[in-house]
Amino acid sequence: MTVRVMLVSPAMNAALREARFEGDAPLDRSGRARARAAAGLVPEAGLALSGPSERCRETAAVLGLSARTEPALSGWDMARWAGRRLEEVAAAEPAAVAAWLGDPSAVPHGGESLHGLIGRIGEWLDSVDGSTAPGGTVLAVAEAAVVRAAVVHGLELPAEAFWRLDVAPLTLTELSGRSGRWNVALGRPPAARPPHEN
Repeated sequence: MTVRVMLVSPAMNAALREARFEGDAPLDRSGRARARAAAGLVPEAGLALSGPSERCRETAAVLGLSARTEPALSGWDMARWAGRRLEEVAAAEPAAVAAWLGDPSAVPHGGESLHGLIGRIGEWLDSVDGSTAPGGTVLAVAEAAVVRAAVVHGLELPAEAFWRLDVAPLTLTELSGRSGRWNVALGRPPAARPPHEN
């Protein structure tokens, strides 16, 4: 059965604005306002999910979704780098940051490798089917890294392509198909209709 998986990136918060590694924090005033403005514009789905981070759960709530928290949609585990600014880590550990950016299996932070992230999100994506997604549709609020990993897995791209994908706050990325055969529509605002709709 063909399924439609719609991933919405969370609204802005201080950690995102300051380029911190997956620092979990509530939405800031601007993020809340933008999420409120998008409420009611998000497509309907048979199943609504949220990643477990505070910003994902808060975004889902402000969007008016009755979303179940899905642990499989956790953000990228940055372990000892979590909450730290990228420029701070790069200044203190330039070789470690270079390894992290250049080797998809590297874990200089002690957390999850890029390969690990893509594999974990790919397993979740491939598990979505008609039995788990009523009506064949899932809408999930998920961290940008999770969205990027889903696209890399869905299109069977090399892991290095992850670094070339940008996911802005409060944008919708849609994957449709089934395990082993996914099509992707990237970065629409939640209010935009798919090209085939009038």
